[in-house]
Formats: sequence, C-alpha cells, structure tokens
Amino acid sequence: MFKEKRVLFLIAETPVHAGSGSEIGIVDLPIQRERYSDFPKIESSGLKGCIREAFESANKKIELSNQDRKEPQYSAFESANKETEDKGTTVRPKNKIKYKKGNQDKETDYVSLLFGPEEEETHAGAVTITDARILLFPVKSLKGVFAWITCPLVLERFKRDLEMAEIKNFNFPNFSNLQNTTPRASNLAISSKIVLEEFTFEVREDEETTKLAEWLADKIFPATSSYQFWKEKLKKDLVILGDDDFKQFVKTSTETITRTRIDDVTGTVKSGALWTEEYLPQDTIMYSILMFTQPRVESDDQKGIFKRSTPEREAKRVAEFFEKGLPEIIQIGGSQTIGKGFMRVNFLK
Repeated sequence: MFKEKRVLFLIAETPVHAGSGSEIGIVDLPIQRERYSDFPKIESSGLKGCIREAFESANKKIELSNQDRKEPQYSAFESANKETEDKGTTVRPKNKIKYKKGNQDKETDYVSLLFGPEEEETHAGAVTITDARILLFPVKSLKGVFAWITCPLVLERFKRDLEMAEIKNFNFPNFSNLQNTTPRASNLAISSKIVLEEFTFEVREDEETTKLAEWLADKIFPATSSYQFWKEKLKKDLVILGDDDFKQFVKTSTETITRTRIDDVTGTVKSGALWTEEYLPQDTIMYSILMFTQPRVESDDQKGIFKRSTPEREAKRVAEFFEKGLPEIIQIGGSQTIGKGFMRVNFLK
C-alpha cells in the first residue's frame, strides 16, 4: 500500500503543549501521554493538522526535480498544473488541480491532494502520519547544565520503527545491555556518577553508547553551523537510563506553568481564572513515521492519473513534494500566541 516512507524528527525550540484536555488532577491541562507507559506523545491527528496548516500558510514555491525526463511526465505534479502561473515542475500547495469523480468535474489543490480535502470527503490524502513518539528528553544535571536521557524501551521502539520505515543505514546493539551508560568523555559524570534533578546514578562510559550518540547527533540535527554546538553536546551528554527511571523523569520533570487572567476593571485576578498547564520542555526530541501513496484522484479522461506513470513513481513525487514544501519550523499544540509549540523538523537522511 505505502510506496515511500520517511522518518521525521521534531526538535522543541520552545516548550510544547499538545494537550489532552482538562482533567481532575494536580495539573488542569496535562499533555498527551501513552495510556500504558505514561510516555509523552503527540497525537497523529493534531500533528497532521499542524503540518497541513504550515503548508497552507507558507504556500511557497516548490521546485520538483526533473526525474527521469526520458520517461512520461508525472501527471499529478506536472501536467495537471497547466492553468497556473508556475510552469514546468514549480508548484505551490494552493495550486488548483482538475479531476473527475464519476461523471462529475471536481477541483482540488495540492495540499488537499496530499492531506485530503477538509470539507467534502471526495478522496483520501496521500500521506499517513503516525503519532510523534518521545526519543530524547532533557533533564537538569548537576554538571553540564542538562542531559538528554532515553532508555532501552524507547530505543528498541525507535529501532523497530526504523525497520518499519525501511531505513537500513544503522546497526544498533542490544539496548538492554546499555542501561546506565554514557558516551566516552561525558561532560556529566563526577567520579563515575551523574546527578539528574535530585537523583544520583552510577554510570559507566560505553563504546556502543558513544557510537549511538554520534549517530543520533548526525541524523537528528540539521546540517547547519547553528546546530554544530548541539551536535557536539549530544555526542557527550546522552544518558541511557533504565526504563522505570526514564518513566519517572518524563512524568515528573515536565514544565508546569500557572496561568491566570486579570480583570480589566479591578486589576486583580478574575474569579475562577487560575489554571495550570503542562509543557514538554524545550529541547525535547521526538519522531514520527511518514508513509506515502500515489494521489487518490482520477484524471479528466477518467482513465486514472497513473496511466503514464507507476504508483511507485507517483508516491516518490508526493514524498518529494512533502519534503520540499514542509517549513523548517512548525507550531504544534496550544498557547501559540504566547510563543509556545515551535518545533524544528528534520528528515532522517
């Protein structure tokens, strides 16, 4: 069914509140979590909606590569664009496309072709997005300011998801043997101990952990000079804890902010307008799996837009359109007008 797959990393540039709604508890507005593990997550529906909004808002020109020019055109992303001001392989998310549904003439745009129409459900989208899962979580450290922590369960999940996405350029060890390890020359250790929040852990430097930290640093962060510092930090400041210890940190070391509303007349707190919100901290790193199919519409001649191209090529074209059209930074979750929810995205190469 899915012809192309990608792995998308999400790096929190500001605290992120992907909320689960109001609950009766210590925190009025908690973040989304997995039911059985309590690990933070971002629901795929919310993530897909935010990415769609980013596409629509940017509406930037997308230069598609001239693949296989000896072969027939990719009809969905080239020949269907005749009536727009952008010619050839330059398209925009809001460019219109004409197609047939039964005997009716229909019109859509590229963003609807990719994500599916919002109003009339005439066809499904060509991209599937999974929940964003936690990969690395920042925790205050006595030395080195903060550490990125993870655990064998999270890493085994990540390895399984890479296999599902048919990513082959990795050779990970058995993570269950790496509990309480750090890379070589870690900035965090004090006489083979690290202090995270108020907890002390006995750790050892490990060669496999060093290789893992280098691989993650190279793949997660963009290849720009502004991220060189963070790459070097991750290479030294990764800590693999036990599953239970990791669970405790992601439950108790998120940010909880108290917010209120001031009455314009009295200048005091408005009655009943005091609440608390939970946030994933800045520098949290998550990932999601993206899967692509060919566009799910028929051409004007009712013979299908793939009559001159294969589903595999069409899906590759859709994936290219997604990669080149996605802005480098998107905004996810609530409290957007107070600067929350900015996440930098980067594809695994």
